[in-house]
Amino acid sequence: MADKEHFAEQAMGYMSSLYSAALRMTRNPADAEDLVQETYLKAYRAFGTFQEGTNLKSWLYKILTNTFINTYRSRRRRPTETELDDVEDLYLYHRLGGLEAAAAGRSAEDLVLDRLSEAEVKDAVESLPDPFRLAVVLADIEGFSYKEIAEILDVPIGTVMSRLHRGRRALQKALQPFAEQRRLTAPADVTT
Repeated sequence: MADKEHFAEQAMGYMSSLYSAALRMTRNPADAEDLVQETYLKAYRAFGTFQEGTNLKSWLYKILTNTFINTYRSRRRRPTETELDDVEDLYLYHRLGGLEAAAAGRSAEDLVLDRLSEAEVKDAVESLPDPFRLAVVLADIEGFSYKEIAEILDVPIGTVMSRLHRGRRALQKALQPFAEQRRLTAPADVTT
């Protein structure tokens, strides 16, 4: 059983990554802030049930994801609100985090993604249905393992693998025209 007095020192270090995930889930900075605040409130209240030695980051992401699913899905019934500043905020936030990624070394995928615009990738990820988007965000952006994602989403590992496969295929299909325009890939075979 964890001690609430140590909550801040143990859990607050994950705030930036939780906000990043919340922003990808809610697609709105104000809603992302609310989601993170709600997550920390719930986590603080339930911190006595957290088992020392288990993955605190995964536990916090499970709370974040469940809060999103339970609270923010009901907002989908409202008309979508879009602010012009949202794209700029996300771009700046990503670029600030990008400096750390550059120092850690870049993968071939990162180099290709750098040649696609931020808006194209953001639109492709946001176009995914919630179950696929959550799995892709947790795996490919946040770096969780299949097992951790299964625990966070409370689904079997096979479901995680299926959602990731389908989400990645949908992203590939959505980004194919942009990749072809920039000569990053050969044109897709339209005869199949």
